[in-house]
Amino acid sequence: MLYSALVVEDDEKIAKLLQVYLESSNFKVTLANDGDLGWNLFQAEPPDVVILDLMLPGLDGWEICRRIRSCSEVPILMLTACGEIDERVNGLDMGADDYVTKPFGFREVVARAKAIIRRANKYLEPKNIIRVGPLVIDTEKHLVLSSGKPIGLTVTEFKILELLAAQPEQVFPRSKIVAHIMGANCEGYERALDAHIKNLRKKIESDPNQPEYIRTVHGIGYKFSGAADA
Repeated sequence: MLYSALVVEDDEKIAKLLQVYLESSNFKVTLANDGDLGWNLFQAEPPDVVILDLMLPGLDGWEICRRIRSCSEVPILMLTACGEIDERVNGLDMGADDYVTKPFGFREVVARAKAIIRRANKYLEPKNIIRVGPLVIDTEKHLVLSSGKPIGLTVTEFKILELLAAQPEQVFPRSKIVAHIMGANCEGYERALDAHIKNLRKKIESDPNQPEYIRTVHGIGYKFSGAADA
């Protein structure tokens, strides 16, 4: 997935290195070397995350953080001087989501940026979306993606997947799955269920013979393994 990041940092060397590391991790990066430009760029095109130095020419980082929080919940990652506890506390009080202290590891900055985006998306994700690893199930659009690529399911396959994935680790008896698919008129359909499960595994599992998602519970039925992501 491609994210966008606004880096507001007046140290050109640090800013360029951040850009390199972020772009290598699928970020589209916009740089600002002072607070006024950073605020203007944010207003023009809000990113997925703001990486914000606190000591800036023009508007300082605290003021930018305050302005962003007055109009947006976009995640903010602060860059602070080592040992300046007051800076970190003030930034967090104003609504920043996380911080790293200088000197920092650039990979750590990227990891923290991704983490706060994931936390933010957890609360913004529509209720009709189920995410488990690379698998995305949109129950409203009847759409399934694996690593961003659409998977063509039949109506019956989708109904099975939707039922199981909505309640991970819950064991569903065959009779309950069949009733969900067929309604009241389901007599004699349980044998056909195995064929649908087999076809579904071929489409969503990396190895259908050792399924990661749809597990057989012998003597009972099936369950969906894997906790839903944010």
